[in-house]
Amino acid sequence: MTERTRSIRALSRRQWIGVATGGVATLAGIVAFRRFGPRAAAETIPVTLYAGEDCACCHKWAAHLTANGFTVSTMNVADVGPQKDKFGVPTELRSCHTAEIGGYVVEGHVPAGDIKRFLAERSGERGLAVPGMPGGSPGMESDPKVAFDVIAFSADGRTRIFARA
Repeated sequence: MTERTRSIRALSRRQWIGVATGGVATLAGIVAFRRFGPRAAAETIPVTLYAGEDCACCHKWAAHLTANGFTVSTMNVADVGPQKDKFGVPTELRSCHTAEIGGYVVEGHVPAGDIKRFLAERSGERGLAVPGMPGGSPGMESDPKVAFDVIAFSADGRTRIFARA
């Protein structure tokens, strides 16, 4: 082996660090692109939210969903009652806003994690609800937090406790 060949094959310590750093940076870029690139937009969950224009807690709940991977389209309406009737939300489960997510109804301040779990389960139920406006629920942050139930409901009026928060 000639001296020239040996010098081409032998990288300095600085060169090895540069190669290794470049490889790690490239790998990190690929991972970031796969996680946050064009596919990420396709992975968000679309939401149509029916809310009163001046309802601050409804818009805070929408921000909670957005922060958790949902894409929220808000329909400001003077009266949300007709949407609740249209989607079959039982009177005793009603809250200040109604949303349609993945073909299901979500009523009130339901946590994003519970919505994702409900969507993944693909139950035959109509939707989820957090009746009223409990303090400490998403969009109704308060201290101390009030315990509340997330209720799953069916089109025929059956209900069950889906989660406790």
